[in-house]
Amino acid sequence: MGRAQDKSGPLARRPDNSAFKQQRLPAWSPMLTANTVLPFFYLMALICMLLGVWLLLTVQSTQELKLDYTERGTCAECFQMRKNVSFAGEPCRCQVHFSISKAFKGDVFFYYGLKNFHQNLRRYMDSRDDGQMVGRKNKLKNPSAYCEPFARDQNGVPIAPCGAVANSMFNDTFALTFHHSSGSVLVPLLRTGLTWYTDKNVKYRNPRMDNLTLAEVFEGTVQPLYWQKPVYELNPDDPNNNGFINDDLIVWMREAAFPNFKKLYGILNRNSRPLFSKGLPSGNYTIDISYNFPVQPFRGRKEVVLTTLTWFGGQNHFLPVAYLVTSSLIFLTAVVLTVVWWKFGKKGKNVLLTFQ
Repeated sequence: MGRAQDKSGPLARRPDNSAFKQQRLPAWSPMLTANTVLPFFYLMALICMLLGVWLLLTVQSTQELKLDYTERGTCAECFQMRKNVSFAGEPCRCQVHFSISKAFKGDVFFYYGLKNFHQNLRRYMDSRDDGQMVGRKNKLKNPSAYCEPFARDQNGVPIAPCGAVANSMFNDTFALTFHHSSGSVLVPLLRTGLTWYTDKNVKYRNPRMDNLTLAEVFEGTVQPLYWQKPVYELNPDDPNNNGFINDDLIVWMREAAFPNFKKLYGILNRNSRPLFSKGLPSGNYTIDISYNFPVQPFRGRKEVVLTTLTWFGGQNHFLPVAYLVTSSLIFLTAVVLTVVWWKFGKKGKNVLLTFQ
């Protein structure tokens, strides 16, 4: 009778009388005094400082050259021509001359950069159809409503690829020339292999061919309004680099988190010529630019970046500076606590530092 009352009475929900449920398990509650905590503070400050210095030296070992070509040299005329012209206007040709005083050793990466271009706006990022980019044929002629206002052209024909991100794709092109004593040589750049494996093979796929050409697969669609050529002709020199799996398109479609960003355009092909087997030699260079992308509407700037990379990446000083600042703060805190402990704790007063 008593057991029945226990199960249905006021004590029915009482926890079992076990060490775990009654919180009687063995526990260790260390008393953190100044003698144990202060050395830990100094050790952490030393570790952060060493990591910061190591990363800073690693970053400084990279070589980087930035050239803002928005209004530089002969590109100033193109800048004015592109003031109120759409992305699809006739290309304007210009040149930028520069020199490298110290050779870029190892792999050299060619980037283009934009400033004040906000790819991280929600409506901009949502204006795409991932189903279309993954190669679903039904999405070619029936793009998602997310692609508005760039889902169809003025005649109602579906756009492929649709959306504001694809429509605003960066379309300047570059050719780098090296001038040396025996003449001028075009610097060979690899224009493929710029993307992640998952992008090329999972996230972006062309529609199934079914014994058709790529142009026939995209029949019944039009190119984005500001494009100069259709998606199946983005790279006429390489049929495997066309359509939704074009490297330039994939790189552009990976939206940047900040308004100032750079995206990979090419990688130095060191196996093409013995002259570039060790990297970019010092000397004079010229970049021939097809100036298409307007930046005046959003008050932006354009640049090219030549850089070498380490295991840590390019010249990004954020993490080394963060470690050094953290080390300084920890060391300052340790010094303050040491002074307080030395002044009060060692004399046996009640202000002895304890951390609980």
